[in-house]
Amino acid sequence: MKAGEILIGWSSKDASSPRPVNLPGQFHMRISKGILDPITVNALVIGDGSDTAIFVSVDTCIILAPLLEKARAKISAASPEIPVKKMLLNSTHIHSGPGYWGGNKALADSSVMTDEEYGELLTDRIAEAVCEAHASRASGGFSYGYGYACVAHSRRSVYFDDLSKRPGNTSNSTHGLSGHAAMYGETNDEMFSHYEAGADHFINIFFTFDKNDKLTGALINIPCPSQCSENIYMQSADYWHNIREAIRAKFGNIFILGQCGSAGDLSPHIQHYKKAQERRQFLKYGKRNDYQEELTRRDIAEQAFNAFSEVYEWARKDIIRKAAVKHAVKTVNLSRRLISDAEYEDCKAGLAALEKTPVKTDGTREEQITANSYRASGIGRYKGILKRYAEQKTVPTHPMELHVVAIGDVAFTASHFELYMDYMHRIQARSPFTQTFVAQLTNGSVGYLATERGEWGRGYSASMFCNIVSHKGGQELVEETVKTLKELRV
Repeated sequence: MKAGEILIGWSSKDASSPRPVNLPGQFHMRISKGILDPITVNALVIGDGSDTAIFVSVDTCIILAPLLEKARAKISAASPEIPVKKMLLNSTHIHSGPGYWGGNKALADSSVMTDEEYGELLTDRIAEAVCEAHASRASGGFSYGYGYACVAHSRRSVYFDDLSKRPGNTSNSTHGLSGHAAMYGETNDEMFSHYEAGADHFINIFFTFDKNDKLTGALINIPCPSQCSENIYMQSADYWHNIREAIRAKFGNIFILGQCGSAGDLSPHIQHYKKAQERRQFLKYGKRNDYQEELTRRDIAEQAFNAFSEVYEWARKDIIRKAAVKHAVKTVNLSRRLISDAEYEDCKAGLAALEKTPVKTDGTREEQITANSYRASGIGRYKGILKRYAEQKTVPTHPMELHVVAIGDVAFTASHFELYMDYMHRIQARSPFTQTFVAQLTNGSVGYLATERGEWGRGYSASMFCNIVSHKGGQELVEETVKTLKELRV
């Protein structure tokens, strides 16, 4: 690949909702009661004059295809020269950011911003950030490296017995998905065996500099969803806000773009060491504030800051000003997770039973919203399976927009799944590049992509409700990604 002069542009926009808004991430609606810390859109445009990569990160739960297309359309309308197909739009995967996909249509409350209204606001901010970053491109340089921080932990507990066979087991389309494994399963259970997978404590960092070697920003990839404050009723960027604040306190008001690496089976929650963690945090920080997991967020930010500072000290010795940028975009077709006849019949029965449950009309407004939105979620998930069953004979594969970016000796790959950690390691291990960033939930979201051992264990994130693509399709994604990486390395 022929090296060219590197051009870099950055932008950041506040995308917080000015009014109360639905906060998706659970199976029930939560209407926000204020802003704890800002929701942001962060954009980095980097190119060599012949090709371009547009990285955009949004503090939201997921990115859905309609939002991506609307953002692309607004960018093209404002700046037709921007190659919108070269945009990688990822979420930091928080559960405390505004939603935009139609979940609160029935509220009929003018004080609450509708999902459609927020979708317009968010795509405006994305378009503004991308256009501004593209227009501000200037000669610069980059460096990269990795450090360590204990952010992610396995969130799938495995048991000696099958939980679905225990007395009183509940079966439904949301949390009642029991097998030998359970997401956030109790570890003090006498039948607890082990965690299904380990964890990844690497932080991959891509630094950018201006023509005078001044640090201007960083793309930081952490393989963990940002879900410490996942149940609060406040808008918040979760631990990414704490990380940005910690880094900027030392390095100035630099741009920080967060990516969630492969973390479908990982989370920031420690399962088996909770009492020890509480003691650590109490002695270290003292009394917590009035929002969930505040001390865990502070602890994560400290570790990320220390990793950032350590990597920066040696990475800045190798600032690269000329490199080839190559951005491949292709559609790959992945084997679907097929629905069996027995599963189809179970879903029909489950749907019929749930539809017979009455809509809640008593209690407080919040209680009604919670109960009725939870009911609607369950019904929607059952109907989704019935639709997939009807389609699977004629549509055996799932199409996905695959992005692979090469910038000198560093590479970036992206998929629209909540990708189990093993897939990331398979890609990184076989990549011909010195360092490879793997991002999930980019340019869309269609649920989890579990491994074969995950499918065996079942449970939430590894069930038919959660997996459109099978573990066979997961390996097909690995092979296509590695193949493309090798093509770009030539």
